[in-house]
Amino acid sequence: MKKASFLSNIEWNENKPAIQVLVETSATKEIRIAMQTGQFMKEHKAPFPIIVQVIQGSIKFGVEGEELQLKIGDIIGLEANVPHDLVAHEDSVVRLSLSKMDTLERVKNV
Repeated sequence: MKKASFLSNIEWNENKPAIQVLVETSATKEIRIAMQTGQFMKEHKAPFPIIVQVIQGSIKFGVEGEELQLKIGDIIGLEANVPHDLVAHEDSVVRLSLSKMDTLERVKNV
């Protein structure tokens, strides 16, 4: 068992989103993405389904040509290989649920 908090001990990165695995199970990886205002993750695809939830702040979530404004508590699920991008409207903490078969390195390279 591992206990973690999405809102404790946040380490912000000046140059790009700060990405950290908080909890890992036999099926998923729960990742915290800490984005300062204006930081972004360029368009990319995940090889497995994902879930994205805004824990703090607000982001623009671009998906297949549509721009969604996500705020605290909003959650979205995507199937594998759906193009998407993120931009922080304000300092934001985002939860990313990844398949265990996906890699943290792929996320960090976006």
